[in-house]
Amino acid sequence: MDESPASALSSPPSEIDTPATPTVPEPPKGKKRQADPIVPPASRAKRVRKTTVYTEVDEEEEEIVKKEVVTKGTPKSKKAKVVTTSIKKEEEVEINGYESEGAESPKKVTKSKSKVKKVVKKEEVEEDGTAKKKVVRKKKTKEEKEAEAMPLLARTIGSKIVVGAHISSAGGVQNAIPNSIHIGGNAFALFLKSQRKWTNPALQDEQATQFLSSCKEHRYDSGSDLTPPIVPHGSYLVNLAHPDADRTKQAYDSFIDDLDRCRRLGIVLYNFHPGNCAASSNRTEGLAHLAKQLNKAHKDPTSGTVITLLETMAASGNTLGSTFEDIAEVISLVEKKDRVGVCLDTCHVFAAGYDLRTPEAYKSTIERFDKVIGLKYLRAFHMNDSKAPLNSGRDLHANIGTGFLGLRSFHNLVNDERFWGLPMVLETPIDVKDKDTGKEVPDKSIWAKEIKLLESLVGMDTASEEFQKLEKELQEKGVSERERGQAQVDKREEKKKPKEKKAKVAPTKKTKKAKKEESASEESGSE
Repeated sequence: MDESPASALSSPPSEIDTPATPTVPEPPKGKKRQADPIVPPASRAKRVRKTTVYTEVDEEEEEIVKKEVVTKGTPKSKKAKVVTTSIKKEEEVEINGYESEGAESPKKVTKSKSKVKKVVKKEEVEEDGTAKKKVVRKKKTKEEKEAEAMPLLARTIGSKIVVGAHISSAGGVQNAIPNSIHIGGNAFALFLKSQRKWTNPALQDEQATQFLSSCKEHRYDSGSDLTPPIVPHGSYLVNLAHPDADRTKQAYDSFIDDLDRCRRLGIVLYNFHPGNCAASSNRTEGLAHLAKQLNKAHKDPTSGTVITLLETMAASGNTLGSTFEDIAEVISLVEKKDRVGVCLDTCHVFAAGYDLRTPEAYKSTIERFDKVIGLKYLRAFHMNDSKAPLNSGRDLHANIGTGFLGLRSFHNLVNDERFWGLPMVLETPIDVKDKDTGKEVPDKSIWAKEIKLLESLVGMDTASEEFQKLEKELQEKGVSERERGQAQVDKREEKKKPKEKKAKVAPTKKTKKAKKEESASEESGSE
């Protein structure tokens, strides 16, 4: 009895009988030889390969369904095994092969179709047999997108402080409003275009109209004499202090384009970095050149009435804006005083040597700001803790309460009634490791919680058990980051010491050499 294909597959190749080839007698001489009969090739067992398909089931079932599938052999060059993880509500599986080695015939397993798929993991098997893993992310479903758009925490209506974060405007500035609502923000910052490119697409009228409409609908336009709590951030490429003519034009064109976008979007405040004076003859020249560009921009009709905010900076050296005196000098040179202001970054001023940690230190710093610059120019805040210690010169943002500034610094600030109503924007880190890919991905719930944290500090007693418990928990959470930041600063200081020592020794050697030459000169003169 002949074996079926299935039974032939179930036997090893060595056990398969090969039919004998019939013997054909030689024809007599002078006659044509008849063609050899066509003999079908011996059947060979097909190579099989096992593939395991893992399917994630509903939470109610709480188990993993494994299906062992034998597929047809594939070429040696490159093979791929696909393991699909999906939400198993319903699934369709079609198997081109045999369900098991002992199956009698091919089988087709069909169930209703699955609609939700999250991640496809591929194992590419190279020629040498090594496996290379890839993770391909599936497009988000409509349901997933809707879930992500839901607010993580509701906005606090009537809060004395106006807190938000620097949120994404990917896909158009109009997307910034739902992104701010998503984290429960009453204020927000955004990039009006790519901050790392000189050339960008123009702002479309449709985008501007949608932005204005959404701001009005969700009360981000203030609807009164108050300034809208929106503070765009300028490009990192722009340096208005650079003296080179071509570089000046490039920076100015990008700057004025941003101000024009603000005007069209109904935005009043615009924050930017003062730049650096590395290419200038001296610091004073760099500050003067910066003020000159601001005066030019303020006179340009396309800038509207937008107020340009100089951000306080962390590093010293050639960086402008790391001292209150730098900012005061620029403001003194600006002709339209109502078109200039300051955005105080808590991390930056702390790194620059201005303390905020105790009521006394906070009072001293704010009084100094008022004396040197003037509180009337303070129009917005960047709310960031610091991973580096006081006067470190390091711009290392930390989550609120976890850094060297600590929770008390922010308690001092949010309870200062002079600043109620001013935009307070978080720029704290929110990236966490993705479990599937191991890559850093943003967790926006961190901002949502920090907004509520800052709002809760208003009126809270620092001597209360609630505050002290919260302060302790946050400080413990940031121990490793503070230690790392301190180590970086200590290492830098250690590197400075040999240079300082060498600088002190070098003039002494030069003096001895000069004395020797002088002595030789005197001897030759006497001769």
